[in-house]
Amino acid sequence: MSDPPVILFGAFDRHNFGDLLLGEIAASVLQDRPLVFAGLAERDLTAFGGRKVRAIAEVAREWGEQPADVVHTGGEILTCSLYEAAVMLLPPQAAGKAIAGHDRDPAARRAWSEELLGLRQQVAYLVPRSLFRRPRNFRYCGIGGVELATLPVPMRREVFANLRHASHLWVRDRVTQVLLEQAGIPGVLAPDPAAATARLCGSRIAGHRVDGEPAAVAARFPRGYLAVQFSAEFGDDATLREIARQLLKVQRETRLGIVLFRAGAAPWHDDPDAYRRLLAATPALAAVVFASLELWDICALLANATAYCGSSLHGRIVAEACGRPAVNLVRDAGRMTKQAAHALGWGYGSRPTVLAPADLAMGVTGVLRQKTAAFDAHVDNLATLALAAFAAGSLPES
Repeated sequence: MSDPPVILFGAFDRHNFGDLLLGEIAASVLQDRPLVFAGLAERDLTAFGGRKVRAIAEVAREWGEQPADVVHTGGEILTCSLYEAAVMLLPPQAAGKAIAGHDRDPAARRAWSEELLGLRQQVAYLVPRSLFRRPRNFRYCGIGGVELATLPVPMRREVFANLRHASHLWVRDRVTQVLLEQAGIPGVLAPDPAAATARLCGSRIAGHRVDGEPAAVAARFPRGYLAVQFSAEFGDDATLREIARQLLKVQRETRLGIVLFRAGAAPWHDDPDAYRRLLAATPALAAVVFASLELWDICALLANATAYCGSSLHGRIVAEACGRPAVNLVRDAGRMTKQAAHALGWGYGSRPTVLAPADLAMGVTGVLRQKTAAFDAHVDNLATLALAAFAAGSLPES
């Protein structure tokens, strides 16, 4: 008897580098099983290196009496509301209209998002077992939720209710693990699945490193380059001026080129206009904008880089997995964020690697000095730990 399909469920139904990658990593681990890629909405992300994704509500309706094995592919999924996810699935203009119409009315937000997505739940990327007639193995791979304690009580209760029935719960940071333990929910602690990117996807990335835009960028900066990314929240004039000042300082000290890229094109992610404004205001900066939004091109860009600096947590994790030093950019370096939680549990060395814009240059030059054999051994060990977490939560044969 053949194995039934496994439902991979995640936020790879919109353009976000980390979420697209997490789906591919899970698929590479489960390659011996037939797979169904499911998100909140039906989307085709194949043009960006992703998959054709089905809507989970439709998948559940068609699943019938077949046992349901669901693998949640990871990310900061515990604190994403259905409304936030619904907005991120829209084109920018439609997203702006939806926000203007519903943002100040919680009841209207919930009703609109439930009608749009055909689901009756508050937390977007946690599948309720009740959605299927015969739920079986529900696994959670490398999930996070460092702001879980700040959620409204009904949302927290929904998170806890779903996770209490987990067949395997792998948490990617100690902060989230403690919050769940306080609710009586134990979970295995291991690095984010993307820590194993080079191990699982190295050959695919290698093909993109020597061709197309990644190769052209590497040729443009033969002394090396800093891969730089930041989300739209850094796009105000004062912050852009500070980032530009810091990048000029990095360039003077290291002679590295600067390559600006987007790690997400969905609403609330990265704004290309912010990059254009930064370059227009800083003509002395030797920099280019990396146009490709293709998943494996971005991985290749990071693998070819000398170092990475940006707000994307998975930008950092993938760069380090490929042996490249990295720092994260945040608005407030004193706040516990997913970037800070990752650095706290899985960071290397004693230098700060989660930085406000004013500390960007100091952080980048600091981690460049930490590119040693010990650093390579550290990130190799993270990959081993992530793969062990996958093995511990492997699906039993039917």
